[in-house]
Amino acid sequence: MTSTAVDLRKPVPLSPLLQLLILTQLAFNIGFFAVLPFLSEHLGQAVGMAGWLVGFVLGLRTFSQQGLFVVGGALADRYGIRPVVLAGCVLRIAGFGWLGYAERTGAVIGAVLLIGFAAALFSPAVESEVARQAVVHEEAGGQRTRVLALFTVAGQAGAFVGPLLGAVLLSVDFRTVCLAGAGVFVLVLAGHAWMLPQHIPGRQRVRLEGGLGMLVRNRRFLALCCAYGAYLLAYNQLYLALPDEVERATGSQSALAWLFALSSLLVVTAQLPVTRWVGSRLSLRRSMVAGLLLIGAGFAVVAVSRPADWTGTAGLLPSAGFVVLLTFGQMLVAPVARAWVPDLAEEGRLGLYTGALSSVSGLIVLIGSSATGSLLDGGLPAAVPWLVLAVLPVAAIGLLPRR
Repeated sequence: MTSTAVDLRKPVPLSPLLQLLILTQLAFNIGFFAVLPFLSEHLGQAVGMAGWLVGFVLGLRTFSQQGLFVVGGALADRYGIRPVVLAGCVLRIAGFGWLGYAERTGAVIGAVLLIGFAAALFSPAVESEVARQAVVHEEAGGQRTRVLALFTVAGQAGAFVGPLLGAVLLSVDFRTVCLAGAGVFVLVLAGHAWMLPQHIPGRQRVRLEGGLGMLVRNRRFLALCCAYGAYLLAYNQLYLALPDEVERATGSQSALAWLFALSSLLVVTAQLPVTRWVGSRLSLRRSMVAGLLLIGAGFAVVAVSRPADWTGTAGLLPSAGFVVLLTFGQMLVAPVARAWVPDLAEEGRLGLYTGALSSVSGLIVLIGSSATGSLLDGGLPAAVPWLVLAVLPVAAIGLLPRR
């Protein structure tokens, strides 16, 4: 199966299943991000954890989620997406409820692991089916990347609305926030129990054995994972390199909230027009090349400006340029990478491959973030870390499959 650019003068309507799955992503993120932004402060102040322990618990959540995506994807291939999604929702409800009442370290860790593993079940199941349905949509005359772009927009909108909901409920207490998050997933569970089909036409169930061996021998797919990991490592600098630069320029990190809001607003408003414009002109590989080049340019903007040592409002301009270029690069790379997976996956193993894309790239980010932190704290000339970070996404272009 080969993807090429198509002309979308008459958009093909989304199937009811695709509409459900895209709304699912919106609901998932509203429920999740209503709780997550406030977890660190709750653990430090209300539970009384030391800073290192808070970081450890947050790291466990990431590992139990991102690191186990490959498990959830494989289970979706074996048993279908309905039971895996429903089981994930049940675990997320239990996890949020448990977290709201957890007052000791052991209970908090148990709740956080349950919350993470829940996402490791339902997210790869939903994402793999969206990717598969995007191919079906393309065969009907639509655009595969438009479907994945809608999925991205829905997730970003949920990530924007969720913290607002959580902030309002936090005026009561953190337990109320957790129970509200659990309530969102109760609604998701009920909706999917009612509307998600028992059997989806064209989806075959396969045995668990043998899939992982084929995956590790699939060099083209692993190359895509590495390139996607380079993008995620670059995107992670919103939380690592950017705060340092903003604090250097302004003396505080208060401007970060505005820069994050700018990124979210750009995705919500511009993702679909960008995808539509690019999809009619570029193949999947060329779209990812353009996105990685934009990301590299974002780091280069800061690197070039650092010797001038601007401060105040002028000092924020390079950071704003970095955020804009990184976000537009994200708009090209993220939907395209997921749209590419069906072309590289073995028959019947799309869940496994979709989960592996997240797990492998997440491991790259985990390792790369440690190296990046050392680079930023290494006492090098101010522009050097940003130049190194600019080179990484550009170098990742050479990893992209050529067919």
